[in-house]
Amino acid sequence: MSSKREREYEQRRYDKWQQRQAEHRAARRRQRIVVGSVLGALVLVVAVVAVINGTKDDTEPSAAFATGTPTAQSTAAPTPEPTATRDPLTPDPALAEGRTWTGDIALKQGDIGITLDGLAAPQAVANFVTLADKGFFDDTKCHRLTTSGIYVLQCGSPDGTGTDGPGYTWGPIENAPADGVYPAGTIAMARVGNDGSSMGSQFFLVYKDSTIPADNAGGYTVFGQITSGQDVLKAIADAGTTDGTESPVHDVIIEGVKVK
Repeated sequence: MSSKREREYEQRRYDKWQQRQAEHRAARRRQRIVVGSVLGALVLVVAVVAVINGTKDDTEPSAAFATGTPTAQSTAAPTPEPTATRDPLTPDPALAEGRTWTGDIALKQGDIGITLDGLAAPQAVANFVTLADKGFFDDTKCHRLTTSGIYVLQCGSPDGTGTDGPGYTWGPIENAPADGVYPAGTIAMARVGNDGSSMGSQFFLVYKDSTIPADNAGGYTVFGQITSGQDVLKAIADAGTTDGTESPVHDVIIEGVKVK
């Protein structure tokens, strides 16, 4: 039988091994989240990133935007994913009530007025409204700002790193523009590249017209529009990012989200 000292030594080795494995898994996950699967050619030549834009990092831009068949934008409610495959934690799309919602996202830098389209993107709107009502977004940091190729501020990761979510994922993609163009003022969901059922809580705000090519899964779910506060968003973008990163130079904190 090993001595107490030997057992303690082996336990320390095992604990360090577990820590290294956890760090490795976290690093791999961090590289998968994106706003779109690709910013690649336009931004980095990346495989993954968190989308602010749903480009990701929750939205990632891949070196060559993979050609996919985006879902045509429509005013008609899309067919929901079969109930049998829906995560039971995912809010029911019926909660969106097929109507327009209004509200605001209160940032430390100022308020951004929004409208949400419960008809065109019922699952996304039901998800966003439910999380907002629960205070899920309160005191969270918008972790990603892209300033080349695509122009978005990505938010909605509870840990502020772009690697976290609400504890469930959902799909399919709703209301993605067929031409891959996301005009300034667009609010869309970030997701993992090439995975249309990987949306959670991360979303992106477009501050300048951006073209984000579809990947193998399609485009990115557009569920709302900015109605006021574009100057707030522009000021955040103009301040830029910390050297060598896509983190806003000044922390962008969501103080609260109200929708009705």
